[in-house]
Amino acid sequence: MLQSQKLESIGTLAGGIAHDFNNILTGIFGFSMMVKQHLNEPEKAKKDVDQIIKCAQKAANLVKHILAFSRKSDHKKQPLRLSSIIKEVATLLRSSIPTSIEIQVAITTESNIMADPIQIQQVIMNLSTNAYHAMEKTGGVLTINLDKIQFKKPNTLPELNMLSGNYLKLEIIDTGSGMDSKTTNKIFDPYFTTKEPDKGTGLGLSVVHGIVTKHDGHIKVRSKPGQGSVFTVFFPITEKVSRLII
Repeated sequence: MLQSQKLESIGTLAGGIAHDFNNILTGIFGFSMMVKQHLNEPEKAKKDVDQIIKCAQKAANLVKHILAFSRKSDHKKQPLRLSSIIKEVATLLRSSIPTSIEIQVAITTESNIMADPIQIQQVIMNLSTNAYHAMEKTGGVLTINLDKIQFKKPNTLPELNMLSGNYLKLEIIDTGSGMDSKTTNKIFDPYFTTKEPDKGTGLGLSVVHGIVTKHDGHIKVRSKPGQGSVFTVFFPITEKVSRLII
């Protein structure tokens, strides 16, 4: 089920990434033709080659992020810098979603959590993809926030049954159509979906809920029709140092 959701997320990105690659290739082909025209003018030819190198670097960087997203893992928990995963996902999203949707990222902490990087990546990608779908027709703003928060008493948020301690607070916010209370009460149920048949399986948010729970985290949603949605995820902070380099 996890692998199925990862493939679905990649499918969502594929069209945009293909468009981005076509733009890069257009630049490479265009400047290559100009090099041929400027063979007798070394300075102009050098500028053309420099542009080809820049295009190739963009392509290499995009490939790096795609491979990072699709990599396999034994799903082992390790000290993980959540901010690095957020930046990686944001880079992929910028290459794939319409320009009518603005992406804003605000990170105020570099604290670590004990987590499997691939599964945490799926959580952020699935929530971001849902946010994108909510704004696909109208456009809007997708916001990803990461803050550090301390709960001095257990059950500070009674509905989540949380223990006291230090947590990372991840928020993924959209300005889309929003949901009524009847819908928000069901969104984490397997196979429940409000999307069209070709837009999703209804497993995305149930997978997200399962991953968050397995990482001793908590997730809640706040939404109203016409006012967008806010998904908030809490992960307990670890003092162990991250060795993952992205």
